[in-house]
Amino acid sequence: MDNFFTIRFRRATAQRFKSFSKKVSGSHSESIEQIIDFFEWHGFLLAEKFKKGIGREILRNRKRTDVVVAIIRDIEKHRTKPTTAMLELLFERSPKKENARTIKPYVKQKRDPQQEAFIKKVEAAIAMECENTNLKIELKQNRKDIKGLLDSIHLINSVFGKSRLELDMDPKDFERLKQRIQKG
Repeated sequence: MDNFFTIRFRRATAQRFKSFSKKVSGSHSESIEQIIDFFEWHGFLLAEKFKKGIGREILRNRKRTDVVVAIIRDIEKHRTKPTTAMLELLFERSPKKENARTIKPYVKQKRDPQQEAFIKKVEAAIAMECENTNLKIELKQNRKDIKGLLDSIHLINSVFGKSRLELDMDPKDFERLKQRIQKG
């Protein structure tokens, strides 16, 4: 059974809260819990003006959108175009297929030195592209991990003494992140 505690409010404020509470949820306790959760989740402080907090959220969402757009442009620029160019080069210089109906005995042919050099260049380019893609994926994961870590750090303003930073993260998640960073 829950213990109840009495808080004193001015009559007008209490009546306003009662009518608000009827709209929001079944009980006054649930209503006040939802209000507190809202302010804590969004990081709004009552000392700040509400417009500043909402402006900060809009700015954060714009930054996220800009990051997504930049990632998409990067993918278009560095992943699809070079790959397409390499494929075009391969098909452009590849020998034409002979008629499938004529079967010739296998005779080892001498390769043209230019063709040999071209094949080596293409293989090197493909290997570099694979390595570049893997590095980009790893960088993206590291950025995501660091952003998650930074998002879970909160500034705690202390009335007595210095302000401090507090990490709000499950210890298991922190250990996983620590191990992932130490492996790389």
